[in-house]
Amino acid sequence: MSTALLVMDYQNSIVERLGTPEALAAAVSAVDTARQRGLPVVFVRVAFRPGAPEVAASNRMFGGMRDRMGSQAPDATEVHAGFDLHADDIVVTKLRVSAFTGSDLEVLLRGLEVRDLVLAGIATSGVVLSTLRQAADLDFGLTVLSDACADGDAEVHRVLTEKVFPRQAEVTTVADWTASLG
Repeated sequence: MSTALLVMDYQNSIVERLGTPEALAAAVSAVDTARQRGLPVVFVRVAFRPGAPEVAASNRMFGGMRDRMGSQAPDATEVHAGFDLHADDIVVTKLRVSAFTGSDLEVLLRGLEVRDLVLAGIATSGVVLSTLRQAADLDFGLTVLSDACADGDAEVHRVLTEKVFPRQAEVTTVADWTASLG
């Protein structure tokens, strides 16, 4: 396989906070397409051990995680049920914003002989941006499915997908990506 679909941070707590029904539907459609074409689907989620010992108090994004974890629903970090996980789907757990940081994603992709990544995720300004930058530095070919990404700030999403991401990736919609697969 030379291409894999990364579905990033489409986990219950993040979908509830930042997702949109439209982005979720687009991401589910992308997963369906990848499965039909025999492309690996890799779900990436962020999760920590009980008490979040991996998180330094100085980390501005995750520093308050220890306090919030006690009030999270037990399934908060699970992949959203809308994706109907299959036995051959791969779930990677990361410890920071980028899908690569604190995970075995790079080793996994090398094992699968993947050279091109198709990205979908929440948030556009978080996991998608961080993963795109790191994947570009690792020489992966990149496609971003703009309608399968969501952000709490619509203008930030627009600027990233229209102005920033095209410098390092093809930016397209799920429908156009599906059509390009033939």
